Amino acid sequence: MKLSTGMHVPIHSYKHNKRLHRIWKKTMILSEDQHCLVTGHHRTRVIEHDGRSWHTKEPAICYFYNDLWFNIIGMLKKDGVYFYCNLSSPYLYDGEAVKYIDYDLDVKVFPDGSYIVLDEKEYNVHSDKMCYSDEIHQIIQKQLEILIEKIKAKEKPFDLSDIHLFYDQYKRIHKR
Repeated sequence: MKLSTGMHVPIHSYKHNKRLHRIWKKTMILSEDQHCLVTGHHRTRVIEHDGRSWHTKEPAICYFYNDLWFNIIGMLKKDGVYFYCNLSSPYLYDGEAVKYIDYDLDVKVFPDGSYIVLDEKEYNVHSDKMCYSDEIHQIIQKQLEILIEKIKAKEKPFDLSDIHLFYDQYKRIHKR
């Protein structure tokens, strides 16, 4: 099945050892081109690998890339847009779900543009435990540099030029 605007699909996050890490039960397809898939959700159910579940609190616009090793979640909160960026494999859609491998490192970007790199300890533990190759290490470090440059330069989506447009689109389609 091909992805199309307005379609609802789950998101599956895996770890390097191919174990399912987290499932977002439903996200709406907002846009897809040859490089980027944009989805949106609000109050979607998330299931953790251990069976625990919770619901997202605020609306989110998610950017998945097929040629970059990260994805970006823009969370629209009352005090501004926060971004949570996962270092990850490029996404794929296999007819079942949008899927990617989570490589532990994350970058949180605050509304003022400042940012912090998170989960370096988790990355190091999983790197040893799951035997990340030298190639994976090099890719992740290079992609982290690319991501930070995009944040500093306020490149899309960090410039906020389209996140509110995508959220408006999400609300229009969701009301139908």
